Amino acid sequence: MKIICEKQKLYNAVTHVSKGASQRSTIAALEGIRVRLTPGQLELTGYDLEFGIQTTIDVESDDSGEFVIDAHLLSESVRRFSGNNITIEIDERHKVSMYCDATEFHISAMSAEEYPSLPNMDEKESLEIEQKTLKTMINQTSYAASLNESRPVMTGELFEVTGNTLSVVAIDGYRLAIRNELICSQKPYRFVVPKRTLTEVASMLKEDEETPCNIFANKNHIIFEFNGYTVFSRLLEGEFHNYKSSIPESFETEVVIKTTDLIRCLERCSLLINSKFNAPIQCNFADDKLNVKCETGIGKINDTISAQISGPDVRIGFNNRYLLEAMKASDCDQVKIQLTGGNRVAKVVPMQGDSFVFLLMPIQLKG
Repeated sequence: MKIICEKQKLYNAVTHVSKGASQRSTIAALEGIRVRLTPGQLELTGYDLEFGIQTTIDVESDDSGEFVIDAHLLSESVRRFSGNNITIEIDERHKVSMYCDATEFHISAMSAEEYPSLPNMDEKESLEIEQKTLKTMINQTSYAASLNESRPVMTGELFEVTGNTLSVVAIDGYRLAIRNELICSQKPYRFVVPKRTLTEVASMLKEDEETPCNIFANKNHIIFEFNGYTVFSRLLEGEFHNYKSSIPESFETEVVIKTTDLIRCLERCSLLINSKFNAPIQCNFADDKLNVKCETGIGKINDTISAQISGPDVRIGFNNRYLLEAMKASDCDQVKIQLTGGNRVAKVVPMQGDSFVFLLMPIQLKG
């Protein structure tokens, strides 16, 4: 087989697809990229039985065939070539020769016979969503997904379609993030996607791309199709937390605050907090000001920023990182923080509408 293709086009495809290849597997073929050639087309697939990425690029070739090649070696060799076009030749013993300008590179491939079949999706209907919107929904919620593997379903994010609203939800027991968006859907959906899958999808989505992302899902698998790529993943099994019951329906104190002011304050607090020296931050909401205090073995901080406060004064403790991540995820100039005393969950919402809801459990303060 002989293939001629653009170096940059091949490198971009290999870079994304290689993220689906297994880092370590009892099936050697899964540690590589499956390369399938048909006249004029080169299909590249990385797959580890749980997650995979596939794409097809245009090439110059009249041949057909397939083989598996080491993902890291292919990516790094193509990246280091200095020319614009690469010629690839593969013989019957799966010896691969690559030529680019004055460089010759020879490596070994393997047969694709052991490469497993990809998930078979019979679903015809799909969810269609703008790439910018989906990227934002993932980025505004993924921080709250659980890291505790004892409940695998909570390490992913719930996609739930009710009526014409898509909700993406993540929860870890200490915080909850919900992102809502109006879409066109003919039927309800409810499935849980691994965070790893969504992180990769978000990194590949383009905010300025007009073509949408199409999502296909069945009982066991999900597929995202966009920009010539197909990302497929196994769904997480189990019952997701009944998150709606956790959302407070009322509050006593409402705080309007500039997110940049609070982010800078929390980042200053971060200088005193690490894995060895950890402590909650004490937030005092009173007199149209937020006073933040924190003391650890490294030092202490006392900081004050302006806010608009209606309702009773509140003294409440938070995990600094959790509050900081929620403020960064809000992605807006101002937010409303709704409180009911210092021992009840705090609710963060936008100034208008209900595009997102963030909940944070308070930390009991001494004294």
